[in-house]
Amino acid sequence: MKTECIGDYIKLQEKVYPCTVSLAMDLIGGKWKTVILYHLQDAEKRYSELRKEVPDITEMTLSLQLKQLEKDGLIARKVFGKKPPIKVIYSLTDFGRTLMPVLKAIVEWGNQIASEKGEFVNKIV
Repeated sequence: MKTECIGDYIKLQEKVYPCTVSLAMDLIGGKWKTVILYHLQDAEKRYSELRKEVPDITEMTLSLQLKQLEKDGLIARKVFGKKPPIKVIYSLTDFGRTLMPVLKAIVEWGNQIASEKGEFVNKIV
C-alpha cells in the first residue's frame, strides 16, 4: 500500500488532511510560499531583501506568508534589538531544507517550460 494511503486521514499539529498531498500543498502551496523559500535557500535574508527579490508581492502578503512559513516550521525568524529599528532575519530551518530537492525539481521543470514554450521578457505594464 502507498504511504499516502495508509490511513483515512493525516493529522499534523492541529490540522487534519485527507491525504499527504493535501498536507504538503498546505505547507508550500499558493503563489508565494515556494518563491520565498527559493530566495532563502542559499542564505538568510532580511525582510527588506526579500521585498527587493520578490517585488510583485505586497508587504501584507509577504508578512502573512512569512508568519505561516514560520508557524509551519519551514523558516526561522531571528529578531535582533529591542527598540525600533529592529533587525529581523529569516532563514530556512532543517525541516525547510528537506524541501530543497523538491524545489530544485520545480525550478528545473519551470526552466524547461520557459525554454520550450515561453520566453523571458521585461515586465509588461
